Amino acid sequence: MNNIKLLVISAPSGCGKTTIVQEILKRHPEFYFSISATTRKKREYEIDGKDYYFISKSEFEKMIQQNELIEWQKIYDDYYGTPVSEIKKAEKNGKSIVFDIDVLGALNIKKKFPNDTVTIFIDVPSLEVLVERLKNRKTENEETLRKRLERVEMEMKQKEFFDYIVINDDLSKAVNEVENIINKQIN
Repeated sequence: MNNIKLLVISAPSGCGKTTIVQEILKRHPEFYFSISATTRKKREYEIDGKDYYFISKSEFEKMIQQNELIEWQKIYDDYYGTPVSEIKKAEKNGKSIVFDIDVLGALNIKKKFPNDTVTIFIDVPSLEVLVERLKNRKTENEETLRKRLERVEMEMKQKEFFDYIVINDDLSKAVNEVENIINKQIN
């Protein structure tokens, strides 16, 4: 892949992966951020084309049929996936690429690009901390919270397949640890 690395940061919802990724990108503007496509509704603070590509289910299903996704998952009745075009953009510019994606998507990228991918699993100190974080972000109703927590058990079982595990019990410490891993892998 022309000496670029695929830096895949993943975790169950509420573990802090997006916050960590945002901080890494602030510190490392030389990296390219992979924008995922999704069919879920846009949250009021999100920007289409920056946080996600918000598309319809029929558009997403067309992308699946035309092999335009590196990986994809159906999660909580919505699709999420990584467009092939995101890796092509990073390659064209010679930039390593940072992914903020779900656990199974991360492992699928690792399978497809085993020599170029570094996977980092963001963990939390306890399930209680995770539940509290999900409630505090106020983006979940009782039903979506229940669905997210049902998925957590499966996702937590996957962490052993990641290259690194970072426990996010202190955000600045977790960001520094992720940055150190990346620096070690890039240099």
